[in-house]
Amino acid sequence: MPKVKCNDINVCYEVQGKGFPLVMIMGLSANMDWWDQSLIEEISKKYKTLIFDNRGAGRTDAPKIDYSIKMFADDTARLMDNLKIQKAHILGISMGGMIAQEFALTYPQRVEKLILCSTNCGASKSVQPAPKILNLLMSGASGTPEEIVKNTIPILFTEDFVKGSPDYMKRVTEQLMKAPITQDAFTRQVKAIMAWDTYTQLPKIKAPTLVMHGKKDILIPPENAKILADRIPGAKLAYFEKSAHALFSQETDKVVNTMLKFLA
Repeated sequence: MPKVKCNDINVCYEVQGKGFPLVMIMGLSANMDWWDQSLIEEISKKYKTLIFDNRGAGRTDAPKIDYSIKMFADDTARLMDNLKIQKAHILGISMGGMIAQEFALTYPQRVEKLILCSTNCGASKSVQPAPKILNLLMSGASGTPEEIVKNTIPILFTEDFVKGSPDYMKRVTEQLMKAPITQDAFTRQVKAIMAWDTYTQLPKIKAPTLVMHGKKDILIPPENAKILADRIPGAKLAYFEKSAHALFSQETDKVVNTMLKFLA
């Protein structure tokens, strides 16, 4: 996979497809291997799809400095510069949705349409998960790769989906174990999230926006989607009844169709 210098780091990325650009931003601790390949292939039939590893994750550099959501957004902008992408649809999931909000506020002229998935507006006004879920998340990158995956899967998927999709979960396990984040970089990403808040700034987002959220999300409760949609002028809100935090996995066709209809 290619890398390119963006600000002070080398960012690992991949581009698939042709057409108008779609930039897809991953979440906390995750890297581009976490995207379902069949999903990327489907989207890339219509869009030039850019996926990449955020600062600290996967194969991108992880400098030992303080990170911020603004810094992640700036990294995204520089990556687009290097790939000669002046304007794009921007999609972010979880922490990636936070980065996408920051990008839309900092670089409004570079956003055609904005999609926010399984995310919130920051600590001050967001609805928090149950303490036991937060504790499970904060176990983060500690332990063996197998232990990390074991702790991560219940956060991303419903119990019924895990039990009923053994082949899919086998592939997910393999994906999650590729290029895992270090505990140090995980902690730096978490601190960036904790220091970030866009609640008062959301009305400034001018790009057409779609907020998508699973009703079974236990990590970022679904009430957060309505907060975002109410604060962003003209935003559309789509809930998915059977989906948890890994929004593109459990009602894939419905989620992808909703997304593509919005982007068309």
